[in-house]
This record gives sequence, C-alpha cells and structure tokens, in this order.
Amino acid sequence: MDDLIYKIAITLIPNVGSVNGKNLVAYCGGVEAVFAEKKKTLLKIPGIGETTVSSIINHNVFDRAEEEIRFIEKYNIIPLFYLDNDYPTRLKQCTDSPLMLYYKGNADLNNEKVISVVGTRNATEYGRDMCRKLVEGLADSHVLILSGLAYGIDTWSHKAALEFNLPTLAALGHGLDQIYPYTNRSLAEKMLANGGLITEFMSHTKPDRENFPMRNRIIAGMSDAVIVVEAGAKGGALITADLANSYNRDVFAVPGRLSDTFSVGCNNLIKTNRAALIQSADDIRYILNWDSHKNLKKVVQRKLFVELPAEEQSVVDLLRNEGDLDIDSVMQKTGMQPSKAASALLNLEFEGIIRCLPGKVYRLC
Repeated sequence: MDDLIYKIAITLIPNVGSVNGKNLVAYCGGVEAVFAEKKKTLLKIPGIGETTVSSIINHNVFDRAEEEIRFIEKYNIIPLFYLDNDYPTRLKQCTDSPLMLYYKGNADLNNEKVISVVGTRNATEYGRDMCRKLVEGLADSHVLILSGLAYGIDTWSHKAALEFNLPTLAALGHGLDQIYPYTNRSLAEKMLANGGLITEFMSHTKPDRENFPMRNRIIAGMSDAVIVVEAGAKGGALITADLANSYNRDVFAVPGRLSDTFSVGCNNLIKTNRAALIQSADDIRYILNWDSHKNLKKVVQRKLFVELPAEEQSVVDLLRNEGDLDIDSVMQKTGMQPSKAASALLNLEFEGIIRCLPGKVYRLC
C-alpha cells in the first residue's frame, strides 16, 4: 500500500489524537510500523493505554483512507503529513498540531511573514474599516493573510487581501468537499488563485460546532502573529488569541470604545496584557521587527566589542553555542530568574546584538 494510506489511516483510529499519534510514530519508527507493531510493545509507549491499543489492533480504517485518497486525486488536493517537508513549519512547532492537513491552492504555507486576522461574525463598520486599513498597510510587506472564512471579520480580511493583491489562506472547520458559509463560495474560489484553503478534516466532514475551536489552532499555529480586530466578551476569536499566546505567538488587538459590544473582547485582551494595542500596520511591523534588518548590520558592527554585563554575556554565549532559543530555554539553560532573563534579552536587543523572531524566539545577529 502507498505510504499515504497509513498517514491518513492513523488519523481515523479512535482514541488516537494528534499528540498520541506523534508518539506512536516516533516510538514505532514510522507511520506504517504503527500498524504492524505488537500489542505488548504498543502498551509500553507513554500515553498509550489498553483502549487505544485495542483501537489500533482492531481497526477497520483502510477502506475509508482509500476513499479519501480517491477524493484527493480527483480534486488535486495536496495531503500534508506532519513529517513532510512541505507541512507548515510554524505549525509543526506546536505539540497539538494536526497529523494530517489537506490543502488546495497556490500559497506558500511557509511564507516568510504570516499574519492571522480574526474577529466577530457581527463586524461593525468600524471593524470592517480597521480590517481593511490594516491589510492595506501590510500590502508592501509580502504577507500571507490567514483567517477562517467565517462571516464578519474573517470574510473582510480575505476580501481585503485579495483587493490589495496579498495571498490569503482560509483554515476550514470541515472537509474540502464543501464551503461554509455557502455565501462565501465565490470568495473561496477567488482565493484559490492567490492563496488557498486548508483543513485537517477529511471530505464529508460537516461544519459542526466542535470543529471550529480545533480549526482555530491552525490559524494560531501557522502565524507569526494574530490580530483580533473586533470580538465580544466570548467567542472563537478569543480562543484563537489564547491559543496564539500558548504557542508563543504575538497577539495584537484593535481597541474600541468601552460601550461597544464587539470591542469588549479586544479591550479585555489589552487590559490583561494578553495582546498588544495596535492602531495601524506600522505598529505591527515595529513590534515584529520587520524593518529592523535594514539597519541591523551597522548597529551590530558598532556593538561587537562592547564589554557586556555577565548575565548578558552568558545569553550571547548560549545563543552562539546552541542557536535560536525562546525565553524559557534561555532561563532554563542559564539559571536566570524570569525578570533578569527578560531584562538581559531586552538590553541585548536594544544593543543590536540579538533580535526577536516571530514566536518570541531569539537569534544572535
């Protein structure tokens, strides 16, 4: 059988989610080996119990996997397993990223800059206007705009991206054999020419309510930063923002008046330090250091021979020896307290000796 059938089949086994699925593949030495492994060996794998092993041994999933392969071939869909080179690199860094993705379009899923724009389905004129202005302001930054094709802010972000000739990708909460909401079918077709559609769900998967929080982790995980344009006190946009924070992605929020129902979520994100306040695309570029590379070389050359404090020097030595690291790794390997590590990193960044990459990872310049 083709290797693809095993990649799809493992996602169909009951009680095997994305985390356990990756453990199985890692311990067994490959996805095909999972289906050939003995029960006693499977039971030794951390997180894998009797129920899961029984599901693996007594599975009946290959017929459905073969059906999906026929669908993929008929409609020129690109299947992406999490170990494939073309699987989105940013998403691969997330422990709960999907085992399989199904993609149709022409966007670069590993585009140098990826921004997600999310918000309420009940977008106001203010939200629509801000959404369009932010996307327009990013037009010269070669950004991939990612959202969820839902009513409201999602729809306006996709439309703005197409208007300003930016590639735009929609993460779906259902299979690629349908479009939800149906009224966005024409928009989705236009996106295939400059962007695309991506999902972890197989064909015949309906847009059920529980699918959309799962879809949101793709939106958060694939991006460098998530922008919440408008959001109520609860909703999917806030779930996406929380996921982005858990993945060490930057989160931005557009503020609104205290009396506006659909600015409550954004204002709360800012108030609780879960999002940075932004007013324009310039704020996004500044916080993400997208323009810093222009003068970075000169700054570094001026600072090469500066004598650094011991804590900052230890960070420089660490990054020189081990490469890019996030702040948690820096703290763990240097033994610094969070406040001291943050201070050292910030000072080094100001000195032009290190820079902060998307995902709050630090690199020696």
